[in-house]
Amino acid sequence: MGGGRDTQAILFDLDGTLIDSAPDLGAAADQMRVARGLASLPLERYRPMAGAGARGMLGIAFGITPDAPEFVSLREEFFLNYEARMLRNTQVFSGVAELVEALCERGLRWGVVTNKSVRFTDPLTRAIPLFGSAGAIISGDTTPYSKPHPEPLFEAARRLGVAPQACVYVGDDERDILAGRAAGMRTIAATYGYMGEQAEVARWDADAAIASPLELLQLLNQA
Repeated sequence: MGGGRDTQAILFDLDGTLIDSAPDLGAAADQMRVARGLASLPLERYRPMAGAGARGMLGIAFGITPDAPEFVSLREEFFLNYEARMLRNTQVFSGVAELVEALCERGLRWGVVTNKSVRFTDPLTRAIPLFGSAGAIISGDTTPYSKPHPEPLFEAARRLGVAPQACVYVGDDERDILAGRAAGMRTIAATYGYMGEQAEVARWDADAAIASPLELLQLLNQA
């Protein structure tokens, strides 16, 4: 990646990058299927679309898109289901706690920029000890914009007191890379997340890619 010596902060997407929330997201949607007398689907069906939130989960569960007339009511039902269980099986990805500890030891600031709404982000991050050292947690509705718009990343940089150019943004979705590039940040694709087999990571134009969280430290060492 290069340039590690002038890196002052690392920003991360949340779902699929720091935490594996697919089991609870998938279960919230699957609960809706079962309630309607439909067969339960395995988690493997939901996991590749977990990064797309309600849109992805309802797409798998019912084959609908956001322009469907029933989407809004189904989305709220999904949100209520997820809210009731979002801490049941969600876990921090292996290696993330060690990564964050190493970043803090190096004097690097860190934060989260997610499209998840505050309604879910705040309870999740308050309940998981990892996030106690985060200097900024920006949700999809913290600013008037969500990714791929760069404003949430700019807001995170402001809260950390760091220039955007001194930040690295790590995410597992193309919109993360688009947002990071638009903000003037270096970008890293987290390929261990929810991309699925269809993702063409090489076309995202990220500065680098990592197959596990701790590979980020190796990239920072290459400056």
